Amino acid sequence: MNISDGSPVRSIDITRPNLARMHDYYLGGRDNYPADRRACEELRACAPSTPTVAVNNRHFLQRLVPYLIVEHGIRQFLDLGSGLPARNNVHDIAQSVDSGARVVYVDIDPMVFAHGRALLAGAEGTAVIQADVRSPRSIVDHPGVVDLIDFDQPVAALYVSVLHCIPDADNPDRVLHDMANLLPAGSVLVVSHLVSDDAAVRKTITDLMLDTLPGQWGKVRQRQDVQHYFRDLRLLEPGLVDISTWPTGTTLGPRAASHEWIEYGGIGKVPRPPTTHDRGATGTTGATGSAPATSGPSPSAAGPCPPDWPRS
Repeated sequence: MNISDGSPVRSIDITRPNLARMHDYYLGGRDNYPADRRACEELRACAPSTPTVAVNNRHFLQRLVPYLIVEHGIRQFLDLGSGLPARNNVHDIAQSVDSGARVVYVDIDPMVFAHGRALLAGAEGTAVIQADVRSPRSIVDHPGVVDLIDFDQPVAALYVSVLHCIPDADNPDRVLHDMANLLPAGSVLVVSHLVSDDAAVRKTITDLMLDTLPGQWGKVRQRQDVQHYFRDLRLLEPGLVDISTWPTGTTLGPRAASHEWIEYGGIGKVPRPPTTHDRGATGTTGATGSAPATSGPSPSAAGPCPPDWPRS
């Protein structure tokens, strides 16, 4: 395993809640502390479905990675905002299908980096770097990424339960489309994002999380926001859906007792090569410049899902 960081590891404060450790708690992990557990219970009181949503998001990742390898021949993965290592990490899943698969874990959190460094030591075909997911260029140019990932071959950029942690001021739409501009044709971007159809729920949970996790949260958004992210990508079937139902159209994990919010997302394929040889020039207009935005399909518009993998 290659271990590298792009900035000094900050100190770890266990007296304040941390998003990665909260997620670890919901997944039944042990790398969390009383402050994290209290914050989780406060969030659960506001949104009782949260633990189930977290578990189903992990199940989505476990179904997604083999699909990308088998159906699209993608053997390289950037796990962006990867969080604390858990059972069945991306490299575990990928290398169980293809032993030559390569995975780079990217997270700015110092505890995530420290745990990744310890727990992934000796794992072939992996790297862990400490970097900011809001800066795609710094990620693809990072020595730890360049040493492992071949940018002449397709790459899967995984934004699984990440973009809702980026505030509007940091423009998650730009982040996603700048990354698309840096990847070769045939690559994919995967997004799952917490959304709610209820404006009061969006405001209440966003306010709670901003208060609980200052500097670690963006906002709960709407489905149309996520649809907009895919406007310049070729959306793969079954389209944008509640990821607990991907790809079959039926719930494949535990059923939530309530439905305040869901993880909503899908897979978009990069339709053309970058515009410059060095993958360098990225702006704020998205993967195809000023092409007009179109709304992606809603779950109800995606059509019936095939019984096995979705078609490309």
